[in-house]
Amino acid sequence: MEKERGQFIETWGSLGVLWGINRSMARIHAFIMLCEDPVDLETVCRRLRISRGNASMSLKELRSWGVIHRVHMSGERRDFYVAEPDNWKMIFKIAAQRKEREFDPALQALQDLLGRADLDSSSGVRARLGELERTMTTFDRLARKFLGNEQASRIVVDMLKKFKV
Repeated sequence: MEKERGQFIETWGSLGVLWGINRSMARIHAFIMLCEDPVDLETVCRRLRISRGNASMSLKELRSWGVIHRVHMSGERRDFYVAEPDNWKMIFKIAAQRKEREFDPALQALQDLLGRADLDSSSGVRARLGELERTMTTFDRLARKFLGNEQASRIVVDMLKKFKV
């Protein structure tokens, strides 16, 4: 594997950790994005030097995120995979997954904490947490609107690009 491709795979692997996915899964995603043709499980394992079990589980999870797709190759019994060809769609799906997996539970935990009767209502902590909850709830409403319609969101982003935002 050439140096630049290897660097991209490793960097994307590090970025994936920030999304809350493991490094192997992100590396596999990067590898598939770099492939012109569909790739099978054995190729992924061999090229990235990872176990078949790890690769198989990662491919399944990447499919559930919607960032890769299984494709049929005529005359083949094996499964082959390609990356989502639409980069906007890929980023959109990652953002939606991150909101669901990270932001939503954090907001729910904050709301649960604020709902507890034993949290001192006169404390500065409760006031700060209340303000945080209102801010996060506002962000949640905006994110649900934005992530609720992929096409409309794409239009909004394209419009914002014109303003060099």
